[in-house]
Amino acid sequence: MAEKRILVTGGAGYIGSHTNAMLRKMGKSTLVLDNLSYGHKQSLDLLSYSHTENLAQNSYGDTFLIHADLNDSFALKKIFSHYEIDSVLHFAAFAYVGESVSDPAKYYRNNVANTLNLLEAMKESGCKKIVFSSTCATYGNPLELPLKESHPQNPINPYGRSKLMIEQILHDFSHAYGLNYVILRYFNAAGASMEFNIGESHSPETHLIPLVIQKALGQRKTLSVFGQDYDTKDGSCIRDYIHVDDLATAHILALDYLDSHQKSEVFNLGNGEGFSVLEVIQKMSEIANIEIPYTIEERRAGDPAVLIGDATKAKEILGYNPSFSSLETILKSAYQWHTNQRY
Repeated sequence: MAEKRILVTGGAGYIGSHTNAMLRKMGKSTLVLDNLSYGHKQSLDLLSYSHTENLAQNSYGDTFLIHADLNDSFALKKIFSHYEIDSVLHFAAFAYVGESVSDPAKYYRNNVANTLNLLEAMKESGCKKIVFSSTCATYGNPLELPLKESHPQNPINPYGRSKLMIEQILHDFSHAYGLNYVILRYFNAAGASMEFNIGESHSPETHLIPLVIQKALGQRKTLSVFGQDYDTKDGSCIRDYIHVDDLATAHILALDYLDSHQKSEVFNLGNGEGFSVLEVIQKMSEIANIEIPYTIEERRAGDPAVLIGDATKAKEILGYNPSFSSLETILKSAYQWHTNQRY
């Protein structure tokens, strides 16, 4: 009988690579599928190969990397027929909010249509367990804080709408075909692995913490703070940051949940505590022992003043218990990783 594997789509990306590394450490056999448009092969300590040819001859350790795209239904069918896929961790998606506004077709095609291809392949092969990487962007502007899973979902950009559409598709597939899913709605993923040489690297970079670190390391000319007149303690936006290792652990807990419960659920993932943009800059200045200059710009359209999540449900049902929740720990891990990179 073929060895059962966990398929990790987008497993060369930021959160996917951290989760894959943890699974490998646990002795789990994984199969990473990534088109490498935003992912990094160096985040995976394994051999890679193109498309789906000579699959069995290109193994390394407990992981295979398949360089393929979810828009290729033939490749997906071949993967699911060749391997015994026990469950799927679905990270693969485009995630630039601004780009989703200027080019929504790209997001609906890649995020929604390609997920449908994946789900069709799962259905045909009989694979019935999936953990989906969703987002707090499905909630839109908060009506109450902290945000709970029961909060109305009214996304304000195509990126958030694409994720909400997938959540609705999962619900329908569950009802019609017996698919079991866990939807994980993240708040702000941040930090770098406490154990593996993996961190956050996007091109272009839009996330606050790596931008602040790049400025501290002299790799960026300017650092902008968008708005200093919000109704917050210092006038800048407040966000809920969750360490990427805690996120990765939550995905493994979600897989365990599907194995033991065989039913679907939705969970928020956050720390339940928010830090302002200016607090992040100040704390990073202390860690780097350098003054980090910034400029105040106009507010960005659609930026809520505060986004903080309630992860009580995940703690009670999944046993989710963040280990690296302090802002200092998150920033130090990211700073150390960026400092050790060769740009």
